[in-house]
Amino acid sequence: MLASEPYAPAILRPLAAQAQARGHRVAWLAPDAVAAGLRADESRLCSARALWRFRPHAVFATVNRIPPFLPGLQVQLFHGLNLHKRDPRQGQFRMLGLFDLYCAHGPATTGPLQALAGQRRDFSVVQTGWPKLDTLFAGPCAQAHALRAAAAGRPTVMFASTFNAPLSQARDCLPVLEALIARGDRYWLLTLHPLAPADLRQRYQALAGPHACFLDSAHLAAMLHAADVLVCDTSSVVEEFVLLDKPVVTVCHRQPQPCMQDVRAPADIDAAIQRALAAPHALSDARHAYAASIHPQPDGRAAERVLDAVEHRLRSGSPGLRRRSRRVFRRLWRSWRLWRSLLPGKRLRGAC
Repeated sequence: MLASEPYAPAILRPLAAQAQARGHRVAWLAPDAVAAGLRADESRLCSARALWRFRPHAVFATVNRIPPFLPGLQVQLFHGLNLHKRDPRQGQFRMLGLFDLYCAHGPATTGPLQALAGQRRDFSVVQTGWPKLDTLFAGPCAQAHALRAAAAGRPTVMFASTFNAPLSQARDCLPVLEALIARGDRYWLLTLHPLAPADLRQRYQALAGPHACFLDSAHLAAMLHAADVLVCDTSSVVEEFVLLDKPVVTVCHRQPQPCMQDVRAPADIDAAIQRALAAPHALSDARHAYAASIHPQPDGRAAERVLDAVEHRLRSGSPGLRRRSRRVFRRLWRSWRLWRSLLPGKRLRGAC
């Protein structure tokens, strides 16, 4: 499990659990900051020697770039559902020759990826769904019920934001949110992307009180289940909320969809929330249509399908595919720095 970013464990853990249930050995590659959040039963590989001794049959990644010389089958899971966050040539459809298997989420990604696979003929594509959502589709947890109880009968509104400076509306929305939270007629669930600036995170944490709570993204599934309405920018959290068939208010979305109520200024958030609460089913048909395109399988078994695809690929090999160029020297310095952060080796002095 290649957990190079703070958001990766939530995506990889359902897959790790399913792999262990099938009798597979599982180990984690993570920099120190991410490794600090690993559980006691999540084994970390800390050196190149440990990695080669482990000899993984497959490496699962959530980021676009990985070191090009990792052993085993390289599997791309992606780190979000949002197709509109970046130009397609810079996002999910940018091919860097680093992966053997792409696990697509739904028709919106499967079709374009299969077209690229036909052109390049050095990787394969299987529509599996996104393992992170297995937890979401399992239904509300005890924490979700606790968050609803904290609202004490008030409408529950969630705010989330991406960290990308051109797309994030967290700073611009802050004065409006301060006033809306102080009003006290709604209960607010606040979260920010794990990579959000520290000063901004502190200001949002300071809003916690009788009318709001701030939670890290590790609690995202509980928050999504507890909320009546989501306020968000161009973040993949929007797509996750849509899959629950709940109303979304977006702020300056890069490419708003018919299922989103998009406002172009933070001052319009309050009125948009009121409209969403008054008619929560108004855009339900549009939400269902969007969900069918981005993630049509809400059965919570994406991790199973990912493993099925990988096991099939390992058994059958890669008939009809060209050998993928490893490009060992491409972006060598960037790859070396990532390699050193994932496998710090002796610098840990036996911490692993």
